[in-house]
Amino acid sequence: MDPAPFRSLPGDPHPLARPFWLWAEDGVRLRAGHWASDRPRGSVLLFPGRTEYLEKYNALALDLCSAGLDVLAMDWRGQGLSDRLIADSRPGHIGSFSDYQRDVVELVVAANELDLPRPWHLLAHSMGGAIGLAALQDGLPVDSAVFSAPMWGLHLRPPTRLLAIAMTALAQRLRLDERAALGSGGYEPFVLKCPFEGNLLTTDPVRWGRFVAEAASWPELSLGGVTNRWLGQALAECTRLAALPSPDLPVLVGLGSDEAIVSARAIRSRVDGWAGAQLMLLPGARHEPMMERESVRTPFLRAILQHFGTVAHSV
Repeated sequence: MDPAPFRSLPGDPHPLARPFWLWAEDGVRLRAGHWASDRPRGSVLLFPGRTEYLEKYNALALDLCSAGLDVLAMDWRGQGLSDRLIADSRPGHIGSFSDYQRDVVELVVAANELDLPRPWHLLAHSMGGAIGLAALQDGLPVDSAVFSAPMWGLHLRPPTRLLAIAMTALAQRLRLDERAALGSGGYEPFVLKCPFEGNLLTTDPVRWGRFVAEAASWPELSLGGVTNRWLGQALAECTRLAALPSPDLPVLVGLGSDEAIVSARAIRSRVDGWAGAQLMLLPGARHEPMMERESVRTPFLRAILQHFGTVAHSV
């Protein structure tokens, strides 16, 4: 585990994360990070969403550490400081969604090498929720899971979804897989183009300001929209996951009432058919409940810790 860099903004406290490099079996270099608790009573495998990176979760990781949980996270391939997959590093890209499971394998190997305190829990946001559900299907060794706005479907009207499928298929035939998909946001970070009013991520102006400062200060960590290949693969993965049974473990799912990036219908459908799953509706929240105003974030974080704690006491 060779040391890796970790960014900070002026005025930030000294980072407590231990960042390091991992290598997937196909040679892709991945950046991971470990936050250690002083009084650990379990560990969280944190699966970030698309465009995200270790630094974005530093505040959350410190909250979890304060509650007695070690945290282990990584930059997925193609984003953050992990290897980018195409010559133009600006759009999000993936060859196959199954490639993300290669990253999960290395994260679990690292968790074992670090001897992370048990029980282990999964905390997954957005695209990380799709990766996390697939990993649970493959036997991810955790005792419970929390999903934040999981990407079990995209927020698209049926005609738009059919058009997206057709366009990504055409892009593949025309060898335009690596071009930014139409309507995906292009090549620049969303937070640098969109004003706070009307943004789809958070209603908290302070945290929105942090998003903007990070994107402006660390362009090497940022992503724009998605490629045609990523979009086609994401749509196919959501369809594949919808047909699979739900894993047998206790689950909490947080969903903002104003969600407009992932499909609330797909989330509700999955939870309704998942024995032991609980849906927590978060009034007024948008896509990032863990980075919302405190009236949303605090109750959700409290519910996460209670969920993990209940499982820890039963193990």
